[in-house]
Amino acid sequence: MKMTFRWYGEGDSIPLSFIRQIPGMTGVVTAVYDIPVGEVWPLEKILRLRSLCQAQGLEMEVIESVPVHEDIKLGCPTRDRYIENYAKTIENLGQAGVRCVCYNFMPVFDWLRTDLHTPRPDGSNALSYCHEALMGLDPHDLHLPGWDESYTQDQLEALLQAYSGMSHETLFDNLVYFLNGILPACDRANIHMAIHPDDPPWDMFGLPRIITGPDSYRRLFEAVPNPHNGITLCTGSLGASRDNDMVAMAASLASRTYFAHLRQIRFSGERDFCECGHQTREGSLDMYGIVKALVDHGFDGYVRPDHGRNIWGEDGKPGYGLYDRALGACYLTGLFEAAEAERAGRTGSTRGTRSTLGSS
Repeated sequence: MKMTFRWYGEGDSIPLSFIRQIPGMTGVVTAVYDIPVGEVWPLEKILRLRSLCQAQGLEMEVIESVPVHEDIKLGCPTRDRYIENYAKTIENLGQAGVRCVCYNFMPVFDWLRTDLHTPRPDGSNALSYCHEALMGLDPHDLHLPGWDESYTQDQLEALLQAYSGMSHETLFDNLVYFLNGILPACDRANIHMAIHPDDPPWDMFGLPRIITGPDSYRRLFEAVPNPHNGITLCTGSLGASRDNDMVAMAASLASRTYFAHLRQIRFSGERDFCECGHQTREGSLDMYGIVKALVDHGFDGYVRPDHGRNIWGEDGKPGYGLYDRALGACYLTGLFEAAEAERAGRTGSTRGTRSTLGSS
């Protein structure tokens, strides 16, 4: 396992020098943020990012994310050009030593929350989701925390119209077409594609969502068996559905899990939840059970503490402050150490959390 930390590039308020000081931290998860979606990422920009990371003793082996252009998801005639560009970006990333790309295939809307600063009993604040509140919004006049700057209202209207009537089957077929188009580049570059689940994992505003639980993954692997086609196991996204047994999913999907986003949520309703501290006792998910299932079934991928509260007066990017994610990284590193020691049959094992993942 390699512990990593999301870093939003040179504009991030959290410097790489701070990230390097987190115990057990091996690298950062980042991206090139100033290239329009669908265009090729220049090798020189990728190498500059890597040099910044390496100067602080950090690896840059995971990219999150290379966004998928909406024309690909829609199956437009223009998709082949965007898929070709995506493949060129994959090859450039491979030249820079990247080994895993996290991406998603959610139409129009990425992750959705209804409050970015929900007060917690301990005085912190965190992201939360209220299903009734979200469903009460008008997508044609949308004002949503953390999202409503993504498109102008005219752009949003055009996208919603373009997706009108799209079925789950069609969207899935478009995902398969996309993967078949880029996987030859992944084979050459030795890069794993790790699809992120839909967040939350159910349809939104009449738009289909197709990566929502174990059946989604079985279907995806059957359609595209190439071993470079894998997943990002996001406990907070998948765990938002009470139908998903996260410990069982971690066990069954460990061999195709190349990246794990480990975060905790606490249910406050059938579909309502608030994010909270990473510890098992803080929320509704069995974090140690999930980690143990991954370890017991051979997971040897990348991990990052996913989302954190704003604590100790920090007013950081919602979900992405320094302090709580640093605490989460330490807690998760301890869980992996304990699970690995238990698997090895020797209590207190000093088996390290660094692997040779990036040297292949």
